[in-house]
Amino acid sequence: MSVAEPRKIVLFRHAKAEWSEVSDHERPLADRGRKDAAVAGRKLADSGIPFDLALCSTATRTRETWKIAVHELPHRPKTVYEERLYEASPGELIAVLNETPDDVRDIVLIGHNPAVHGLAEILAGRAEADARERMNGRGFPPAAFAVLSFEGSWKTLEPGVAALLDYWAPED
Repeated sequence: MSVAEPRKIVLFRHAKAEWSEVSDHERPLADRGRKDAAVAGRKLADSGIPFDLALCSTATRTRETWKIAVHELPHRPKTVYEERLYEASPGELIAVLNETPDDVRDIVLIGHNPAVHGLAEILAGRAEADARERMNGRGFPPAAFAVLSFEGSWKTLEPGVAALLDYWAPED
């Protein structure tokens, strides 16, 4: 793959989790979260993006979200469970993405707010149609995702280099 071909990054926030008596890292999905994760998976499938790699936080709610969503995709990408995605800042997420080999074209990153929303804002130097307004108007609720595109090596991913192509969130 040429580094000049556009790459896609989907920033996917975990679905709604329960507030249970376990540590934050171990919080499971709520019933609503399981339903929304499946719908988000169908929307990801509709995007037609052939993901090469999924980077998923090790938190229970992100792993459960991805396990449900990936079943809706026509092709199951390689999945890496990455501890650094839990409680990461947008800058730390960029650092993880910068480590991606250049033979990987399209990535879905399953993580947490506020970092996922912040990263979408930071990367998006431009936006298609009303994608930015829809994303900021909704505040990146659970199970929402943003689709971004950029050209170049993963090592060159930095603030402002991407285009926000689309944004989706489940209905309230």
